[in-house]
Formats: sequence, structure tokens, C-alpha cells
Amino acid sequence: MACCQEKLFHRLKPFIGVVFLQFGYSGMDVLSKAALNRGMSNYVFVVYRHAFAFVVMAPFAVFLEKKVRPKMTLSIFMKIVILSLLEPVIDQNLYFLGMKYTTATFAVSMYNVLPAITFVMAWILRLEKIKLKSTRSQAKVVGTLATVAGAMIMTLIKGPILDLFGTHATNTNNVQNGGINLEHAIKGSVMITIGCFSCACFMILQAITIEAYPAELSLTAWICLLGTVEGGIVALVMERNNFSAWSLKWDTKLLAAVYSGIVCSGMAYYIQGVVMKDRGPVFVTTFNPLCMVIVAIMGSFFLAEQMYLGRAIGAIVIIVGLYLVVWGKSKDYESSSTITEENMLSAKQTVEKTNSKEEHFSNLGTIARDEQV
Repeated sequence: MACCQEKLFHRLKPFIGVVFLQFGYSGMDVLSKAALNRGMSNYVFVVYRHAFAFVVMAPFAVFLEKKVRPKMTLSIFMKIVILSLLEPVIDQNLYFLGMKYTTATFAVSMYNVLPAITFVMAWILRLEKIKLKSTRSQAKVVGTLATVAGAMIMTLIKGPILDLFGTHATNTNNVQNGGINLEHAIKGSVMITIGCFSCACFMILQAITIEAYPAELSLTAWICLLGTVEGGIVALVMERNNFSAWSLKWDTKLLAAVYSGIVCSGMAYYIQGVVMKDRGPVFVTTFNPLCMVIVAIMGSFFLAEQMYLGRAIGAIVIIVGLYLVVWGKSKDYESSSTITEENMLSAKQTVEKTNSKEEHFSNLGTIARDEQV
């Protein structure tokens, strides 16, 4: 019984990890949008975010991975430098800029193209196997296309406003807070899409780096440290005449920086690394649409953002695509597990046969010596 529970928990761990990530990201989207609405610079926000993440994660990395942390090489260090540029600097700044032009719900909706981009890149680099005659591969391809189609529906189609639980009935600032014009939507979409490409590259490179440097906490601390330095350089350039942008008080800005740093940078990079070891980068990104659903609900309540029928339809399409991809990946995992078990069984049988033959020849030698005596 205990063995079955242990196996079940082992199988559920990746799902628990990625679902936790999406809840964490959803809280970050709402808090960061509120901070940006209060005038916080996205460049400064990214710097503080990774500074807080480094301060929290570094002690765990130093003490818990003292014996398992591999030696740092120039090749690994250069990979980490690129990692800290791709996601902490390029992706996050473009994402928050896109969010400034649009809404939190819109930004999360656009980010649902990330699984498709990661899937294609992983396939090109042979980190993801595709056999078009296989049902599970067809499910992954169709599901990936569905996530892209759903994101496009949410971006281009509005439709009538949905009054969720009467949250907009008494709010007079809906158009200002929730409505976005086409020009801003296009600008935001371009920025967020480029950020998606950068994040997909980060996911792929993190999966490659974790094989050469299998110390997830230390890798996380390094990414946060270098992300703080590189992001700080960008922020100093972009906010060179605005020193007041660096001031923090006990308000939403500080809360957003601390929360997103600890949960969405420190813990997220670590959990991603652990899950990637077992399931790969595509599995991690396929759960992004869950964040969209959470943010849509939270944004409607706390930010007075409008929910349109087009976005609701796009959300349904995305969730169907997510299910297909996860189903295909689960079949891949079961297949690989079966092959591994068969290989282990075959190897065990080979060893047993070898031992049996050695024992047989040993017995023959013993008999022969006895006959000579």
C-alpha cells in the first residue's frame, strides 16, 4: 500500500509543481499590473524582483547543495549568462511593457503561444520526438495548434462584454481599465510574442544546462544574481534621468517585487528545473493556459478588467488544446517508462543467465577435479 502511494505521489509531483507555478504566476500578474498602474518602472521592477529572489535562494543553494554542486566551468557560466539575459531581462521587460499597453488578462492570454513555440523549438533540437503516424504525436501537434488558435481568438475577437458575477455592474471605470484599443493591442501583442520566443529559448537552454549542472538551487541563484546585474544595467540606461523610479515604500510596489521575486523567479526557476529533468521543457509550458483562467477571474474582481465573449471562447479552445498536449505527453512518458522497465528486466535476465552459466561451468570444474582425485 505504501509503495503504491509512493509511486502515485512520484507521478503526481510534476503536475503539482506546474500547477503551483501557474497559481504563483497568476498572483504575480495581478500584483504587477497593480504596481505598474501606480507608476512603477518595469525595468526597476525586474531588478528588484531578482534581487529579492537571489537573497532568498542563495542561502539554500550554499548549504543544501554543498556536496552535490558540480564545478563551474566557462561553458556552464556562459550558458547561465545567456539564461539570465533571456528570461529575467528580455522576456520580463517585454512582458511587462506589453501588459502596460493592454491588461493583465490580455497579456496572459497572449502568452499562451509559449507552449507552441517551445514545442517547435524542442522538436527542432530533438528534445521532443514526433511520429506523425502515432496518435499521441498527433494529439500533441493538434493541441499545440489549438493553443495558438485560442490565443489568436482571444487577441483579435472581442464580442460582447461578459458580466462576471456582477463585478462590472457598479464600476464606472471599466472602459478605462479594461478596454484596450487596437493600436495598443498590436503593440502589446508584438512585445509579448517576442518575449515568448525569448522565454522558450530560456526553457530549452535551462533543460540543456541542467544536464551539465544538475544543481537546481545553485543554478537558480546564479540566474537571479546575473539577472539582477544585467537588468540593473538596462534599468540604469532606460531610467537614467528618473532616480525617483528606484524608491520603494510599504505599498503595492514593494509587495509585487517581493512576491514575484520569491515565488515567480526563485521558486519558479527551481521547480522548472526539477520538472524538466523528468518531463522536459514542453511539459512545463503546456500548463500556461491555466494561469490565464485564474488571472481572468482575479483581474475581473481586483482590477475591474472586462471579460469579453471572444476571450472566453479562445480560453475554451486553449484548454482543449492543453488537454490534448498533456494527454500526448503522458502517453510518451508511459511509453518511455515501459521501455526503461523492459530494458532493466532484459538486463536483469542477461545477468542471471550469465551467472547461471558461470555457476554451471564452476560445477563442471568441481566435478572434473573430483573425478581426477
